[in-house]
Amino acid sequence: MTAPIPFFDGHNDFLLRLMKSPAPREETWLGTGGKGHLDLARMKAAGFAGGLFAIFVPPASSGPPPDFKALMADPPYALPMMPEMTHAQAQPDALTMAGLLHWMERAAPDEFRVCRSVAETRAAMAAGVIAGVMHMEGAEAIGADLDALYLFHQIGLRSLGPVWSRPTIFGHGVPMAYPGTPDTGPGLTEKGKDLVRLCDELGIMIDLSHLNEKGFDDVAAASTAPLVATHSNAHALCASPRNLTDRQLHMIRERGGMVGFNFATFYLNADGTAASGTGWDVMLRHLDHLIAEAGEDHVGLGSDFDGCVLPDLIGDVTGVPRLFEAMTAHGYDEALIGKLARENWLNGLDRCLK
Repeated sequence: MTAPIPFFDGHNDFLLRLMKSPAPREETWLGTGGKGHLDLARMKAAGFAGGLFAIFVPPASSGPPPDFKALMADPPYALPMMPEMTHAQAQPDALTMAGLLHWMERAAPDEFRVCRSVAETRAAMAAGVIAGVMHMEGAEAIGADLDALYLFHQIGLRSLGPVWSRPTIFGHGVPMAYPGTPDTGPGLTEKGKDLVRLCDELGIMIDLSHLNEKGFDDVAAASTAPLVATHSNAHALCASPRNLTDRQLHMIRERGGMVGFNFATFYLNADGTAASGTGWDVMLRHLDHLIAEAGEDHVGLGSDFDGCVLPDLIGDVTGVPRLFEAMTAHGYDEALIGKLARENWLNGLDRCLK
């Protein structure tokens, strides 16, 4: 049996699922029950060699989480923006998820490793150990004084998105709406610009996913680092505010950055629905467009595993080899697939992490 193509994934929400799972965490991480999109056994079987693991604090709610598939079933739609969260509300869950990432290493020390540099990431992958890089999606857990950023950096944080799709003291996220553009209002606050500059100083990559267009431009002005969107698709093909315009893709290319191809159906389907019957043709059309506009050295995977509705053709992490087969049938050669699978992300992180 041919070994799967090893790949590096720019975004997943496994830590949130691990924190929220009613099952014991050992079963969720080390078990083989097949729940969700990720666990250690399925990742190894699929060729998942490394990735950015997101700390994402969900919206505060007394009831069940929103059913986004149902809410996005019949475009046009414009979901209400989630309310801003305070530092005090967000930090406990953020610290819990950071701890869980380190627990994952302790629970499987020969198979998973928390990595703080590209050298550590490459070494882990070369040894057949999954490399986990800590990411934060929405910076609510970092207070206005920014002191907590030093703490999170010390425990492994190497990538940070100032916002999710809700406002923070640092900036403004795009709404969950269709159709729409990312030009949805004000960008970074002054505190947000301070956050970006400190991330540059510490060598923490800034993630532009979920930022609106003005915020994107503000990061480009405040930062000297490459521009990176870890999990976004082409706005020209799906008019979601979460997707990137061609102008933004050109800026990512010019700054030596990265865009992670998102598997979420509501950022793939041209009609904006979360319907999971998305075909390979739709996915490959987005990849073709990202490559054409951002360049083949600046595109990788950004699955959004455990945080989205996936195409049925993917299903979970074990569907990634089928995506690579579809790329081959589409005419992508081995060198290009290698770039898209892992090398572009590793080279991009090398440019971002000081």
